[in-house]
Amino acid sequence: MAGRAAEPEVIWARPERTGRGPKPAYSRADIAAAAVRIADADGLEAVSMRRVAAEIGCGTMSLYNYVPRKEDLYELMVDLISGEYEFSAEGRGDWRADMTDFARQALGIMRRHPWVVRVMSTAYAVSPNALHVLDRVLACLEGLDVPAGTKLELFGMVNGSVMTFVANEQAIAERSRSVPWSAEQEQAVRGAYLMGRVGTGEYPHLAALFAQGMAPPDDPEGTFDRMIGRLLDSFAPRG
Repeated sequence: MAGRAAEPEVIWARPERTGRGPKPAYSRADIAAAAVRIADADGLEAVSMRRVAAEIGCGTMSLYNYVPRKEDLYELMVDLISGEYEFSAEGRGDWRADMTDFARQALGIMRRHPWVVRVMSTAYAVSPNALHVLDRVLACLEGLDVPAGTKLELFGMVNGSVMTFVANEQAIAERSRSVPWSAEQEQAVRGAYLMGRVGTGEYPHLAALFAQGMAPPDDPEGTFDRMIGRLLDSFAPRG
């Protein structure tokens, strides 16, 4: 089968140019950029070796000389958008502020490239831009007095929380597109059903919660900031 390696390999360990032949007509960056454009415009399902090849102007089989497997193509895509993070040379000197900024940047990147939550994997953590991001995050966490392994856990939990937040946004948006009524109409119907069920007395703790009064729904940004703030709180050393 074309592109199927007989044993595991890392695409970054594979030279872009092999042998003494002519310089490759395309770079991995060209290929990744083409794939990202397609995914951003038409979704991950639209990303095929054939379409990427057409986008950059080469034959499909020729593309396999650059990217042996589709999984490698996804890795190139994830690495490319990982280069969108911006870190100051010195940081703020405040690990919470730096990690909050990192989380907000991750949110922006995942919203701009919604397909990434479907393909991002720890298997892709060895790509050049991914390693740079991790290194800069660890630099931001130098002021946090916890073991090195805990810092890695913090990085992973922030990333995972942002991915879950964005995936939920996507699911809500997808449902809204698939029904003929508005999100407000559906929320009103479901809210009425919920209050009816709570009023049966079958859910006393929920009834007590509603009896205390609930604040109106916050904007997504406020919910996100509270989520990240509470997560960071859990990693702060106890005095």
